[in-house]
Amino acid sequence: MPRSKKGKRGSSKPGVKNGIKGESAASDDELASDILSHYSSASETASVLEEGLGGEQVDEQTAQEETEDKLKQCIDNLMDKSTKTRLAALESLRQAFSSRVLYDFLTERRLTVSDCLERSLKKGSSEEQASAATLFILLCIQLGGGDEAEEGFKMLRPILTTILMDNSASMTARQSCARALGMCCYVSTAEEGEDLCKSLSLLEGIFMSSYPNREGTLPTPKPGSSGLHTAAIQAWSLLVTLCPASKLSALLDFHLSKLKACLQSSDVNYRIAVGETIALLVELGRDIDEEFEVEDAESLCESLKSLATDGNKHRAKNDRRKQRSIFREVLHYIENEDFTEEKIRFGIESVYIDSWMRRRIYDAFKEILESGVRHHLQFNPLLRDIFGLGPPLILDATIKANKISRFEKHLFNAAAFKARTKQRNKVRDKRADVM
Repeated sequence: MPRSKKGKRGSSKPGVKNGIKGESAASDDELASDILSHYSSASETASVLEEGLGGEQVDEQTAQEETEDKLKQCIDNLMDKSTKTRLAALESLRQAFSSRVLYDFLTERRLTVSDCLERSLKKGSSEEQASAATLFILLCIQLGGGDEAEEGFKMLRPILTTILMDNSASMTARQSCARALGMCCYVSTAEEGEDLCKSLSLLEGIFMSSYPNREGTLPTPKPGSSGLHTAAIQAWSLLVTLCPASKLSALLDFHLSKLKACLQSSDVNYRIAVGETIALLVELGRDIDEEFEVEDAESLCESLKSLATDGNKHRAKNDRRKQRSIFREVLHYIENEDFTEEKIRFGIESVYIDSWMRRRIYDAFKEILESGVRHHLQFNPLLRDIFGLGPPLILDATIKANKISRFEKHLFNAAAFKARTKQRNKVRDKRADVM
């Protein structure tokens, strides 16, 4: 299994809680239903590489071998002369890496895959560069926080940096490289490391171009630059969670006041990213100093209130709703130091997102793993270490080893659904009596 580097990850705050559903008052039937529902959903999110297996019951070993053969073919296709073939291979591998844990398979082939990704980044089209950068993030997540991921990051960091800083490169490719620098550095780098400082400086250099000038006026953004600034500040804020107290103090002093001005940006996604970053920095400041106070807090809160109640009709309705929701939370935290807790369930376990730091970390992994984030929370040692979940539960391996037929699952779920319906009807009847 991959070795992990314990640091100031998502599990470092005292009082952080995670849980198992079995600890609640849920009945045995509900617990079993949750387990089977998880197994069913995990099967549905399997990579497209398995589509050819059909619905028949296939021996697990045979299925594993067939899947690995298809993965090997995809890796070979990364070196194909056809751009279309390479892009299809990158997409298939992206789906496979995000939906399952492939550490043993990739450990033997990590150098080959890294070489192919380096070639795509150097010589590929903008679409291929963006896809290769995304796949490299997934490769680092698969390899975990050990020497393998660190070696890969040192190998590809120069080309990622070159594309990120190249003003003539496509914005899509630069955004993917910004995310890759942040995520891969976070996964592979120890605290206070040289790579961490370099990556922070590079990402700062990107989004600081959105800071106000000497007259206090925000610069007019170039087409597509707001998306790049958003990716850079999100990657930067992820790395900030690894910084020691001495580094954090300097970052807070320099950035907080300038970020407040960026709340007036014309791009809604960038405004939201800035607001979340401000909340994160304030939280980290309060962690290292109980007497930490936000400079000109009254003015900041006024700006946040304005965004939390923004009703401008020229903004899209969904944008207004999303912005108001986020900034209400940010304002509530700045004023009351209160965070709206979120519970993420996967299988029979759950992880609590109870701070801005843990939210930034979870959102970063969710963005890249998409629907596969719950599978990785359940089985990937790296994510389980970051969120303080401990080793993967043996219970899930037992379920996997004792698969039941789809028909039996259908009957079980139908019975469970019927039982839940009866129980809910009883509750509704009681409510009706009370009314």
